[in-house]
Order: sequence, then C-alpha cells, then structure tokens
Amino acid sequence: MTRFRKERWIWVGVYLIFLFSVFGCAVGPNFVRPKPPSVERYTRGTEPTATVSANGQVQRFEKGAGVAADWWHLFNSPQINAVLEEALASNQTLRAAQASLSQSQENLRAGYGVFLPQFDAGFSASRQKFSPARFGSTSPSTIFNFFTLATTVNYTLDIFGRERRTVEGLRAQVDFQRYTELATYLTLTSNVVNTAIAQAGYSAQIKATEDMISLLKEQVSITEAQAEAGIAPYVNVLSLRTQLASTEATLPPLHQRLSQAEHLLATLAGRTPAEWTPPEVDLADLKLPGDLPISLPSDLVRQRPDILAAEAQLHIASANIGVATAALYPTVTLDGTYGQNSTSLKDLFMNKSNYWSIAANASTPLFHGGTLWFQRKAAIEGYQQFLANYRQTVLSAFAQVADTLRALEHDAETLLAESQALSTSGQALKLIQTNYVAGTATYLQVLVANLQYRQAQVAYLQAVTQRLQDTVALFVALGGGWWDAQGKLPAGL
Repeated sequence: MTRFRKERWIWVGVYLIFLFSVFGCAVGPNFVRPKPPSVERYTRGTEPTATVSANGQVQRFEKGAGVAADWWHLFNSPQINAVLEEALASNQTLRAAQASLSQSQENLRAGYGVFLPQFDAGFSASRQKFSPARFGSTSPSTIFNFFTLATTVNYTLDIFGRERRTVEGLRAQVDFQRYTELATYLTLTSNVVNTAIAQAGYSAQIKATEDMISLLKEQVSITEAQAEAGIAPYVNVLSLRTQLASTEATLPPLHQRLSQAEHLLATLAGRTPAEWTPPEVDLADLKLPGDLPISLPSDLVRQRPDILAAEAQLHIASANIGVATAALYPTVTLDGTYGQNSTSLKDLFMNKSNYWSIAANASTPLFHGGTLWFQRKAAIEGYQQFLANYRQTVLSAFAQVADTLRALEHDAETLLAESQALSTSGQALKLIQTNYVAGTATYLQVLVANLQYRQAQVAYLQAVTQRLQDTVALFVALGGGWWDAQGKLPAGL
C-alpha cells in the first residue's frame, strides 16, 4: 500500500470517529421536567371566590387570571413606587444575584469551547552540549543551538457524551442562577411593599395610642380631684394610673418597630439609615386591590422562581449522572503536531526542518478500586435528593397559596368585626357626649367612652394593615407575574 493510500485511510478513520463523536449517544438519563401535582384547587373543600364585605370592600378571587408584573401599582401609592424604583436600582443583594447569573453565563460560554479543537503554539531556543560517550562513542562532544517552532492541535471525541452532559449541567446552572435572581427580585419587591405598609400601620397606631394616653392622663387628673374631694375612692385613681402606665408601655415598642421598618427600607434601597429619609406613607391612602388573580395549580409550578430554581438543580443532578456514567467508558482523543526545528535560526523555516505527527489515542478504565462505579451511584443519590427537595418546594408553595387564601378570608372577617366595634364605640361616644352637653352624663364617662373608641381604633388599624400585607403575600405566593413583564423588569432580569 502506497504512502498516499495509508494517509488517506488514516484521515478517513479520523473523520468516521469524528462523526461518531458528534452523532453518538450521550449516556445517562435525559432530563424530563417533573409533572405538576394533579390537583385542581389549593385548599381542602370549596375554595373561596370572594371575601365578606369589610370596611365597604370585597376582594374577589379570579381563578386562572394573570398576575400583573407590576402588581404593587394596585396599591396606588406613589411613595411605594418611588422606593421600589430606588431599591431595584441600588439593592446589593439583587446586584449579587445578577453577578452570579453573569458568572454562570460566562462559565457556560467557556464550556462550549470543549467542542472545538484546541490549538497551541510554542517556540523554544536552547543551547546544548551533546556527549557521544552516552552511546559508547569516543567522538568529541559538540555544542550547538537548537530552535523549535511548533503548533499542536488536540481534540477530545465526545463519543459517550461526557462533555455534552457537562455543558448540559452548565446550561442548567445558568437556569438556576436566573431563577435565583428572579426569586431575589420578587423577595425584594415584596419586602419593600410589606415594610412600607407596616411603616404606615405603625405610624397610625402610634398616633391613636398617643391620643389614648392623652385621654387617660386627663381621666387620671379628674379622678384624682374627685378623690381629694371625697366623692370617689382612691382605688379608682390607682386603677387609672395602672391603665395609663400599661398604655404608655405599648408606645416604645411601636416606635421601635417604626424605626426598624424605616431602617429596613433604607437597607433595601441600598442606603444607610443615616443618609436616607423614609417616605411618609399614610395608611388611609393605600388602596386595597379588589380583584385578585389565582393561578391554576398546574401553572404555579411553571411560575414560581423557587420551584423553577429547584427544577434547575434537579436538571444539574441529572446531567451529573451522565457525566459519571460516561467516565466508565473509553476516552478517545486526536492529537496533531506541525513544527520546524533546526540548529540555526536561518534554517528554521527550510523544508528540511519541518516535522509533523498525527495520532489517535484511546484509553479505558479497567480497575479504579470501585471509585468510578460509586461516583456514579453517588450522582444517582444526588438526583434523588434534589428530586425530594423539588417536591418539597412544590408542596410548600401550594401550602403558602392555601394559607394566603384563608388568611384573606379571615382578614376580611376580622376587619368586619373590628369595623363594627369601631362604629359601635363611636356611636356610644357621640351619645355620651350629647348626654354630657345635656347634663345627664359626667365628663369622666365621656373620657371612658373616648378611651374605648381609641382602643377599637388601634385594633381596626392593625386589621387594615394585616389585610394589606396578606394581599401582598398572595401576589408573592403566585410568583409575582415576572413571566408577563413585557419590558417592566429592571435591566439585567
């Protein structure tokens, strides 16, 4: 066989091996997305379609309706919108998540390089002394220069899909970081809205409590005068002082919670508390969303970032099984070298100085003490671990939606009762005030009625705040609507 034919058959063999590596099988399981739970509702029994009317407001649940990406606009608060805009631009946790996503994307781009041949070039220059005595010759030693200029190429044939599974895992890692970033975004928006609502609620409760304390002080003063005049027992004074002290004791914790809310808003906005002025959000100005979307259970697992992140981790674990399985099979690489070497720079590029080689190398594991086998078993168990984590994430998500639906039901019922208590105490106060003007009631009775009204007002404000916050929780539990953003998400998401 002539030299030309030998080289031709070598290249044909290399070409066939290359085709087999490209179109060959990738061992290990192909990832399949888990099916959503086969349920049609979130709660046991009949799911609510609307809450009771509380404070003149009914919240209706629209099953299958879409979740707005900018759901916080439904609360109609320019102050909250302004804080959110600042937080999305400056929050450090969100920036870290964005950097993690960019890092995983660059790692994926780097991983694709394994499918291309790897070229390297090198040059070396050395001065050597050759001693023929090493080979039993009595010739004199010689000193010479030696120059080498060479290019090498290396290509790993991915016959059993080890590299393809590795890159598949890198793609899944990008998905994981993307959904982690979306989860960070959703957590940030909900924290800002919730904290702003809490801040407004604490401010309203502080004002109502301060009014209550003023009334109690006035009531104590009147009772003390009555005790000194001998028309009231002194025990009444002690009782009122106890009530005043107990009410005053509730004020510092409210101020502390208000400060914490303001400090948290500053942190979420990427500022220190000392350099940031909190917005003044009035609880009465916040609008309660009336029509609330309820995603179908089959859609929830494709919407929530935490579920999608858990699914991406499951995909990574599946790809790892393929990588561990391919390690049990042979590895084939192609190597080629072309270069020039000479003892003189002027002759380095002469035809007589060139050399080349081409080779195909194959290696297969024979005995590794069970390492490769048990690494594959470990990868399979890792997949089972992430599968269980995924299922638990789904269960927790469904429970969160169910909790929020029931909470909104009960919030409306609580607010209805508190509204009735506030209305009743307000009517009693007006009646006693009228009797006081007519001379049939004492001023002390007016103060007592006013105190009861203020207490009912504080409870009412707490119920209003809780209803607003549970509404925020529902939007978060449904995934926040990021999938239908249409350009409303900030840059990088």
